[in-house]
Amino acid sequence: MAFNRATGKINLSRKQRNRMGAAGAVALVAAITGPLAAPATAALTATAEHQTGLTQTKAVGPLAEDSEDSGDQDDVEAGEKVSGGSEKSDKSEKAEKDAAERGGEKRSDRSSRAKLNAFASPIKGGDVTTQYNSGGARWSSGTHSGIDFAAAEGTPVKTAGPGTVVEAGWGGSYGNNIVVEHNDGRFTQYGHLSKMDVNIGEKVTSGESIGRVGSTGNSTGPHLHFEARTTPAYGSDVNPINYLRDKGVGLG
Repeated sequence: MAFNRATGKINLSRKQRNRMGAAGAVALVAAITGPLAAPATAALTATAEHQTGLTQTKAVGPLAEDSEDSGDQDDVEAGEKVSGGSEKSDKSEKAEKDAAERGGEKRSDRSSRAKLNAFASPIKGGDVTTQYNSGGARWSSGTHSGIDFAAAEGTPVKTAGPGTVVEAGWGGSYGNNIVVEHNDGRFTQYGHLSKMDVNIGEKVTSGESIGRVGSTGNSTGPHLHFEARTTPAYGSDVNPINYLRDKGVGLG
């Protein structure tokens, strides 16, 4: 930069003009030359306005301060960009975590429903001693309407599957008996019980203890008589082994 006192002009390179801007150049001229620089100031202002399209409204501080302010602003803008990216990253991670948790909850719900709807043997480890449709004079119909499980008196009797108790009381030749309606519309019956632990209308889950093995009614010794039916009434029986096998429960 060169200053000519005789003419009142300041010779600035294009690079210097661009860095200072119109306002900085005017301030610099005023500070150095005082009243003598008025013509140069006016000329410089006109030149700056022509090049930048901006009109000076207020003189600013020293160029060094302008440079520092500009750097600070750049830092702020850069910080905001970094912060914004961090926030987006946090939101993305949270969304992925939420999705994973929802997925885990869904798998857990499906597993719980599967367990609730699963079927089980009415006697744990019980052996079938009399098969379905076995013939003999002991049964009024001439054939056995269910299967018998050999078990000691007092052995817990469990529901084959989830459902609602529709009968719990004395059943004639069946002695103390319980009938459960299942979610698929079928029924299971448990006879010759020594004790009943549920009431009519009660909801039960698969494998829930509902009574105890006994020898009440038309019985020659402690055992569980188990039937699968299409209705709650006697005479609507179906093969209980096949019914449980279709539900994933294998019996001997």
